[in-house]
Amino acid sequence: MPDDSLRIMCPNLVCRKILAVPKTARGKTVRCRGCGTNIRIPNPNAQPQPQVTDKKAEPQEDSKQSA
Repeated sequence: MPDDSLRIMCPNLVCRKILAVPKTARGKTVRCRGCGTNIRIPNPNAQPQPQVTDKKAEPQEDSKQSA
């Protein structure tokens, strides 16, 4: 197999076909030839999305402080 392709598995639980896609497809969407599912190819150079934190998990300061 050439070095210029990536091997990915179709995420469709019924299909699960192994696909060979070119490295130039990173960050793009491809379609599985077996079932037609659209698959987003991850781009390793992309910046990770910031995680959303739950405000309930953070310690809260009491706004009513005793004088």
